[in-house]
Amino acid sequence: MRWQANKAITKVRRSGIGVTLLVSSALLTSCATSSAALPPPTEATMLRLGYQANVTAALPLVGVNDGTFQRALGQTQLKPVVFNAGPAAVEALFAGSIDAAYLGPVPAINAFTRSDGQAVRIISGAAGGGVQLVVQPGITSAAELAGKRVATPQLGGTQDVALRYWLKSLGLSAPVTGAGDLSVTPEDNAASLLLFNQHAIAGAWVPEPWASRLVVQGGGQVLVDERALWPGGIFVTTNLVVSTTYLHAHPQTVNKLLQGELATLGELTKNPVAATTKINDALAKLVGKRLDEAVLARAWGNLTITVDPLAATLRAVASHSVAVGVSRDANLAGIYDLSLLNTLLRTSGRPPVSAAGLGKE
Repeated sequence: MRWQANKAITKVRRSGIGVTLLVSSALLTSCATSSAALPPPTEATMLRLGYQANVTAALPLVGVNDGTFQRALGQTQLKPVVFNAGPAAVEALFAGSIDAAYLGPVPAINAFTRSDGQAVRIISGAAGGGVQLVVQPGITSAAELAGKRVATPQLGGTQDVALRYWLKSLGLSAPVTGAGDLSVTPEDNAASLLLFNQHAIAGAWVPEPWASRLVVQGGGQVLVDERALWPGGIFVTTNLVVSTTYLHAHPQTVNKLLQGELATLGELTKNPVAATTKINDALAKLVGKRLDEAVLARAWGNLTITVDPLAATLRAVASHSVAVGVSRDANLAGIYDLSLLNTLLRTSGRPPVSAAGLGKE
């Protein structure tokens, strides 16, 4: 199956730092190929994996950096690709420049719906929680954000939707286009920290470790811990998404990637102190320096690292995305294919995870 993105692209200028984001505005088109014509599954020679330099991406951060993923893949070459936020990774998936990616739920939903349910499958979870709205000292309510700027990592990303939906629930407007009660602006996470320290933004709704950096290094205070907005205090933050074309052609390779993910999860959960060291080692390699220990300890305590995709929360995320005008309403049936993951879990004596009626288990 071959996918081609429509060339119509909307350019969104990030105020303050002059970075241009590309957000595709059109659906994908596909050319149908009969299953009988597909070649038999094979091992891939390469796996191009996208992820972000955030603590919410702890599994790929550590698994790539310490070689666990590559060892699991064997002869398949692992090519890691780092993105600032999920929507950019989705465009890379559509362009065929990566094969799989660790994404937030909103970019994963958009990739699925824009391709009429054909382009991607969620094959595993990766993290839950770890997102906060951090504001300048003295701001104690949403009403005090009126007329101010609040940052999110990228327009149409998971944190962008969460902030807009929260504001909408309180009667405050922050439309994707046009004027509202306040301005929600897409900023690179590092730029958000700089702008926050300069008092150029009132706050930022960001994932870890950036929320903790705003608190510890920026002197900010938490106005909203997103866990408080969800029943049970847990919600999906990061999933592993794979191109359906790649999944069908190379299921053995995808299975090995999941083995590497599970091995990394085991290492991270058995020794929390060693886990933060491993995460810091990985971040230092990607961004050039280690996180402050106080920042990392705070960030790690806000997260749940899990391969459970927390599928029951995806429906709510999807409805929030539609409500704020980021996604179109669509049927999510089939978005999950957890069959490979659940086989591995059962084989190792662990309970399977649920697709909540939205795909294979």
